[in-house]
Amino acid sequence: MHSKRLVTAAVILPVMVAAIYFLPAYPYFLGLLVAVAMLAMREFYAMYRVPLKLYLPGVAIGGLLFYMLCRHPAYFMDAIFISLFLLLVLRLIAGKTPSGCMSDIGPLGIGFFYIAGFLSFQWFLREETFGMEYIFLLYTSVWLADSAAYYVGTYLGRNKLYPVVSPNKTFEGAFGSVMGGIIGSVTIRGIFDIPDFTVMGAIVIGGLIGAATLVGDLIESMFKRDAGVKDSGSLIPGHGGLLDKLDGVLIAGPVLYFLLRGF
Repeated sequence: MHSKRLVTAAVILPVMVAAIYFLPAYPYFLGLLVAVAMLAMREFYAMYRVPLKLYLPGVAIGGLLFYMLCRHPAYFMDAIFISLFLLLVLRLIAGKTPSGCMSDIGPLGIGFFYIAGFLSFQWFLREETFGMEYIFLLYTSVWLADSAAYYVGTYLGRNKLYPVVSPNKTFEGAFGSVMGGIIGSVTIRGIFDIPDFTVMGAIVIGGLIGAATLVGDLIESMFKRDAGVKDSGSLIPGHGGLLDKLDGVLIAGPVLYFLLRGF
């Protein structure tokens, strides 16, 4: 399993780096985000056993809403209203009984805001003057935070962090996540020349990204335990589902965005 994780990462990471570095943000990066959001929403809806006749339209509407939020935010509230209306009417017509309507519709709304809503901050980051550098900062810090949490927790973890949500998480692993985020942020600062991005700023931002990565992992663990599943899916060999790899970056993206606006 460990070797499969490494092989998968070795294939995916260079492709992702090349796509971000060489291709224009629009339409390529946005198109990638739309595809990722729709696939992750599909995993979330399937995880909660939303009926196929509801989650397929839910994924399509979610992808459209995500695009509207990123490209036409002025019309986003209109799109939200129309989408909610369509999903309610669809459940009204397709459902054989009113029983279970909230358990059918609830995950659709939560899945959109939790996945597509948080993921949209990566597009907002990418549109900044140093957007490409910020995306590399985000993913490098999250990846190192996630890796450090895993290895430190595995080999040094003794004290459980939050066993009712994630039995394997430890305080030692949490410390590793923060340190990994700092290493990632400082490394990207050394590679790219981002004005006014000091060493201390990189340490603070990296530490907070590391903490946000851990929180994102715990939030997804909460959903998975509630749904009674181990992984969100099996799309990525050795890693589980796509949502299993996005959990940290979903929370860290908005955190980085608001930190940069405050610096």
